Amino acid sequence: MTQEVEDSKKPEAETPQEVAPPAPAPVTETPEEKAIVPVTPPEEEKPEESKALAVVEKKPEPVEEKAAEGGSVNRDKVLERVATEKRLSLIRAWEESEKSKAENKAQKNLSSVGSWENSRKATIEADLKKMEEKLEKKKAVYIEQMKNKIAAIHKAAEEKRAMIEAKQGEDLLLAEEKAAKYRATGTGPKKLFGCF
Repeated sequence: MTQEVEDSKKPEAETPQEVAPPAPAPVTETPEEKAIVPVTPPEEEKPEESKALAVVEKKPEPVEEKAAEGGSVNRDKVLERVATEKRLSLIRAWEESEKSKAENKAQKNLSSVGSWENSRKATIEADLKKMEEKLEKKKAVYIEQMKNKIAAIHKAAEEKRAMIEAKQGEDLLLAEEKAAKYRATGTGPKKLFGCF
C-alpha cells in the first residue's frame, strides 16, 4: 500500500514539474531572444533579406515543438517573437543604411572642403606671385631711377668740380698777370690779402 501511495505521489510530483516548465519557458525564451538579436549580424541581413527569413525559419522549428506541447499560447509567443525579430532586423538594417549615408555625406563634404581649400590656396599663391613680380618690377624701376639720380648727382658734381678748377685756373692766371704787371710797373697791389 505504501508503494501505491508512493506511486500515486510520483505522478503528482511529475505533474507540477510539467506545469512548472511552461512558466520557466518564457525565461528560456528571453535568453534565446537575447541570443538571437546579437547573433545575427546586420551585415548578413543587409545584402539579402532572404537570409534573415532563413534564420527566422530555423528558429521556429524548436519552438514549434514547444508550441505543440503548450498549445496556441506558445505559438502566439513564437509569432510575436518572430515579428519582433523581423522588426529589429529591419531597424538594424535601416540604422546601418543611415550610418553609411551619413559617413558618405561627411566624406563628400570633407573632400569638397579640401578641394575648396586647395583652390583658394592656389589662387592666393598665384596672387602672391603676381604681387612679387610687380614688386620686383617696381624695385627694378626704383633701382634704375636711383642709379640714374646717383649718376646725375655725380655728373653735376663733376661739372661743379670742373667749373671750380676752371675758375681756380682763371684766378691763378689773373693773379699771375697782375703780379707781372705790378712787377713791370714797380707798383704794389692796393689791397693785401683782402683782409684790410
